[in-house]
Amino acid sequence: MYVLRRYVRIVDAVNYRVGRVMMYGIFVMVCILLWSSISKTFFLPSLWTLEVAQFAMVAYYILGGPYSIQLGSNVRMDLFYGNWSVRRKAWFDAFTVLLLIFFLGVLLYGAIESTDYSLRYNERSPTAWRPYLWPIKIAMCAGFVLMLLQAVSELIKDIARIRGEEL
Repeated sequence: MYVLRRYVRIVDAVNYRVGRVMMYGIFVMVCILLWSSISKTFFLPSLWTLEVAQFAMVAYYILGGPYSIQLGSNVRMDLFYGNWSVRRKAWFDAFTVLLLIFFLGVLLYGAIESTDYSLRYNERSPTAWRPYLWPIKIAMCAGFVLMLLQAVSELIKDIARIRGEEL
């Protein structure tokens, strides 16, 4: 039980810190899009702003996802769930987290394959700016790993709740 508590504590701490940093990603996106608007109005339009904003948005969502799961701010159907006991919620959450773990495993497998291809062949975006794609693909892989670790942490917490314990 000590190992599981430690795992949950470490994963929650890492994802908490990454999530708190990623919260400021919204300001990065605002600055990029503000510069895009200013440059289109007063100067020559920048080629890079749209793609950098898209990359920032991907990193913001994917790296902030584990923090969202940790806080319980993910979307769930509350029609029945809200009236259930803590133990019944834990059973339901444990089942859905298993599905999430499977889904994240498939996503991670695809992301690793895509990142490998991107690194091996120096894949670039087919736009006029032509940035390398491997940095955002690595960020996606890191986000999927963090999300997978957080999902396992949530599964451990749900199993503890089913057993009547709290981690």
